[in-house]
Amino acid sequence: MNLKFLNNLCLLVLLHFAFFVNAQTPVYTHADTLRGSITRERAWWDVLHYDLHVSFSYLDSSIAGHNKILYRVLEPYGMMQIDLMKPMQIDSIVQDAKKCGWKRDGNAFLVSLAGDAKAGDKKEITVYFHGRPHIAVTPPWDGGVVWTRDKRGTPWMSVACQGIGASVWFPNKDHQYDEVDSAAMHITAAKDLVSVANGRLRSKTMNSNGTATYYWAVVNPINNYDIIPYIGHYVNFKDTLKGKGGVLDLNFWVLEDNLEKAKKHFANDVKPMLRCFEHWFGKYPFYEDGYKLVESPYLGMEHQSNIAYGNGYKNGYLGRDLSLTGWGLKWDFIVIHESGHEWFGNNITARDVADNWIHESFTSYSENLYTEWRFGRKAGAQYVTGTRLAVQNDVPLISDYNVNHDGSTDIYYKGANVLHTIRQIVDNDREWRKMLNNMNRAFWHQTVTTKQIEDFMTETLKLDLQKVFDQYLRTTKIPVLEYRLEAHKISYRWTNCVAGFDMPVKIRSQKKQSWIYPTEEWHDTYLTPQDFSIDENFYIKSKRTENASN
Repeated sequence: MNLKFLNNLCLLVLLHFAFFVNAQTPVYTHADTLRGSITRERAWWDVLHYDLHVSFSYLDSSIAGHNKILYRVLEPYGMMQIDLMKPMQIDSIVQDAKKCGWKRDGNAFLVSLAGDAKAGDKKEITVYFHGRPHIAVTPPWDGGVVWTRDKRGTPWMSVACQGIGASVWFPNKDHQYDEVDSAAMHITAAKDLVSVANGRLRSKTMNSNGTATYYWAVVNPINNYDIIPYIGHYVNFKDTLKGKGGVLDLNFWVLEDNLEKAKKHFANDVKPMLRCFEHWFGKYPFYEDGYKLVESPYLGMEHQSNIAYGNGYKNGYLGRDLSLTGWGLKWDFIVIHESGHEWFGNNITARDVADNWIHESFTSYSENLYTEWRFGRKAGAQYVTGTRLAVQNDVPLISDYNVNHDGSTDIYYKGANVLHTIRQIVDNDREWRKMLNNMNRAFWHQTVTTKQIEDFMTETLKLDLQKVFDQYLRTTKIPVLEYRLEAHKISYRWTNCVAGFDMPVKIRSQKKQSWIYPTEEWHDTYLTPQDFSIDENFYIKSKRTENASN
């Protein structure tokens, strides 16, 4: 293990991804259950729209505002859970011109609603709040509000809250299972600053107190942690892409000093990436809201139609190649990875963070698809297999449900290699691409479970993949192909695997490829084992043995 690999591995462990990684058995609390469960106080209502008004005060690192929450009653119930983290405070809650009472339980507020409602009714409550929110010390890994300055000394503010949750800065229904259908964001700050948020800019208002309010809106469903403001000395440039959904508006908001650098740098990857991902995954999911990159005071994050970019206008991951193959230095990691999340994470969202492998495995896999798109199939395969050195196999990819617990960093590159392996089993790129396209159509703007993804892939590809999923998602064991070479045959079997594991594998002998179908029992294939090798695109280990009798 060389120093270069150690440096890259440390970076991988710190990627914006690793919020709650702990190889030891976690201990969960009542607060974890409140945060991670679909509680009775959450289950009875469907959130429809946020109308969020927030003022940012750089001088004292405080925010204040209100959130109008429109919801549909699914089943009448008089108590609602609204999430807002300490030290933030709720000032009042109003419904039908009446103040509601509430009881605080840690970071959750149990609100007694005013008036009666029946199933199907649309109702609205307004939550007024203020405080000095948790400050992100090392964003985006340590989530919270970011208060910093650019190189000119001008205030620069934003939020990074995946993992910790959007309730770190505004009151909402903070669980991935129920995405708000649309949102309006009215962001107020000093008048010499520009406020950027998700979707499209609807208006700008100059206020009499020396501030300006920017009104942005998204018309598509959106994750809470994706609703993000950026406030700074921004300038804007634009472009368009004729894509599968028509003309896609491209907007870039960058610090003024970086304008020319940004124009040149983003031209290298943005349009090729969008064409690549529309080819493999289907139509960009948010044409109505546009595509936007915003320079951020932290590395990056997949904020829907509002992607955070802080990679310093460098190729690779801060100028490094996480695959150690050289291919990762041919493109900008943050542009590619975070944009891939528009399909996996933002279009298709895991209902529970325990299933966040759905977000990160497919998105990490998009990195090698982009490498393949630009530089050929061999380059893409080398990239993804190169990332295996970063796999820890500390805990399974699927974490514990209902406690807001994300899994291992392996949801990135172990997951990408599992998908790459399944692609080899399919052995038909037309069908593989068709499956990925259809997945984004079938689960368009939806939240999903692991079972739904497993069932969809199994049914669409007409392959029994259950043992493959069980092996790679639910255990930390990498299957071992044990084999023996004799004069005219190869004997083989699977070990270190779940019961019934029978994944086929490609081998090469005498410069010819063929398939073998191992199980946990020994099998023989009669061929000359000259130049025998196992296809390295399969994420397995191999072990040659001299005795096939046990």
